[in-house]
Amino acid sequence: MKILITDDEAHNRLLMEKILSPYGNCDLVVTGKEALEAFEMSLLDGAPYDLVCLDIMMPEMDGQEALRRIRELEREHDINESEEAIIFMVTALNTEEHVVQAFFRGGCTDYLAKPVTRDKVVEKMRQYNLIEAA
Repeated sequence: MKILITDDEAHNRLLMEKILSPYGNCDLVVTGKEALEAFEMSLLDGAPYDLVCLDIMMPEMDGQEALRRIRELEREHDINESEEAIIFMVTALNTEEHVVQAFFRGGCTDYLAKPVTRDKVVEKMRQYNLIEAA
C-alpha cells in the first residue's frame, strides 16, 4: 500500500508514520501544497496513493483545499469514484461544521479526530478494506 501523510507538525507526521508504516510505504509532507504535488507525481508515475491522511489546519494550503484539488486531479486523470484514493482528514476540530465541510464539499472518505491512536487508524483502514479484518 502507498500512503501519503500530510501534517505541518513533525510530531504528528512521525506518529502517523509509526502507525502506518507496517502497512505500506509512507511519504511524509508538511503542507497541503506539497501533498498536492506529491499526489500529482504519483498519478503521473502510474503509482497513485492508496491512502492519504490530510491534516485540516496547515499553512500555505489547508487540508480542505488540498482535498478539493486532489479530487480534481483524480477527475482530470479519469479516475472513477471506485478507484479514488481513500482520504482521511485528520483534525483536532471535531466539530460538525468541519466534518460536514470535509465530507460534502471536499469529498473525503472519512476523518480521524486527534488525538490519533493506532486503534482508531487501524479500525478506519479495516472499515475501508485497506487491510483485512482481524
